Amino acid sequence: MKRILSISLLLAAGFAFAQQKPQPYRMTTPVPPGIATPDKVTTSLGTLSFHDGVPDDATARKVYDNLDAQRALQAYLDALPAVSMMAMVRGLDQFGAVNRTAVMHEARMDSKSLFLTANTNTTYTWMHLSTKNGPLVVEVPPKVLGLFDDSWFRWVGDIGILGADKGAGGKYLLLPPDWKGEIPEGYHVLHSRTYTVWGGFRTFPVNGDYKPGIDLVEKTMRIYPLTDAGNPPALHFEHVSGKYFNTIAPGDTQVFSMIHQFLQEEPNSAIDAVTLGNLAAIGIVKGKPFAPDARMKKILADAAKIGDATVRAMTYRQRNPDAYFYPGSAWRTGFLGGYLFENNGVRELDSYYSFFFYATGVTPAMEMKVIGKGSQYAAAFVDSKGRGFDGSHTYKLHLPANIPVKDFWSLIAYDTQTRSMLQTDQQYPQVGSQSPGLKMNTDGSIDVYFGPKAPAGRDGNWVQTVPGKGWSVLLRLYGALEPWFDKTWRPGEFERMD
Repeated sequence: MKRILSISLLLAAGFAFAQQKPQPYRMTTPVPPGIATPDKVTTSLGTLSFHDGVPDDATARKVYDNLDAQRALQAYLDALPAVSMMAMVRGLDQFGAVNRTAVMHEARMDSKSLFLTANTNTTYTWMHLSTKNGPLVVEVPPKVLGLFDDSWFRWVGDIGILGADKGAGGKYLLLPPDWKGEIPEGYHVLHSRTYTVWGGFRTFPVNGDYKPGIDLVEKTMRIYPLTDAGNPPALHFEHVSGKYFNTIAPGDTQVFSMIHQFLQEEPNSAIDAVTLGNLAAIGIVKGKPFAPDARMKKILADAAKIGDATVRAMTYRQRNPDAYFYPGSAWRTGFLGGYLFENNGVRELDSYYSFFFYATGVTPAMEMKVIGKGSQYAAAFVDSKGRGFDGSHTYKLHLPANIPVKDFWSLIAYDTQTRSMLQTDQQYPQVGSQSPGLKMNTDGSIDVYFGPKAPAGRDGNWVQTVPGKGWSVLLRLYGALEPWFDKTWRPGEFERMD
């Protein structure tokens, strides 16, 4: 009996061991840690459930909702340049037909126009161009400084002083992305990856007078299809200084409808396969309607809110110390990684996205580091204590003597909502070396004030702000000199005075 009992116990023990450690099959090998997933996994999405590695229905729905949300957020951020361009050309189109109209701020741009971080110091001419029907000729006037960008705000080419014509004026031929025809001689040829091309240039004053430059533009500028080169049509010039119009893209779910429209109008070859994949994952596909269901609409609405918050954080609370000119300073560059926003082939994503939220126009000239030529930019979004600017308070900015410019400098205030010029009683919300009434200190330094009221006797050194409204500022140096580049001269920080 004892022997029978012992055998029974051994059999039971062996069965229990077999239950705990199944006998391997002939081809069984060990599975290294980290490959298999438990049946229950705790994550930021909640508890995820699996049966031997296979997600159950609830878990699959949960992770797909999360995946679609991530792709929607990424699509929102990736779309920022294209959507900004769409808003830009829509704003220009109200003044006349594509390829037939030049929109001119003939007396400088002021704060009535909603236009990303525009400049008040020079006159501008803008163009909405399209090569959808074939190559397009743009006859560029002499003595201008400008550029062409494609629908993704990618640089196509410079025109004027830094372009192929070297400021003498000339004929530029814009080719569509799918052009396979002959290219005639006698043109400065530029290739765009999109049909839409946006162009703009500055004219410069003659003895303080902008009219001669504007007159020269209207006399010599032409835009026409290459097929009409023998008999170019007349070009319409629309003067818009002092007029309200909007070129700012929305930040809500309209972004997704706009990028869908964009995709229908431009070739897929204009962008990379991963971006197209993210767009396709949320229902934005060339040749197909954009019709999100209730689930996807909810995801897109949330992604737009998070996307807007994300790019505002990237812009107003930049976390990369490499973006700042000086340790512990508010002054930062908008061109971290240059005009391509890349370092060693790696895209500086936060800098890239924030630039297209805050500014327009991409060209190597905007970050060119040549002594006494071109322009340099520095932006500030917080005061010396790291606090965002509040228009209820007064701030003082000290600029040491011998501001290093060959030409001129300026400080312009911008609305933190629209990123356009701050709208106050001042037509031009700026102070600069060209400002009437600007006063220097006895040592040659300059103090500039930002606040709701001008300090006594300092109206020429004051930029008006709106109580309760945020603002930012751009310092522009035209013809920057060596002390700017070697940092032996640096602007002060914004000190709140009340």
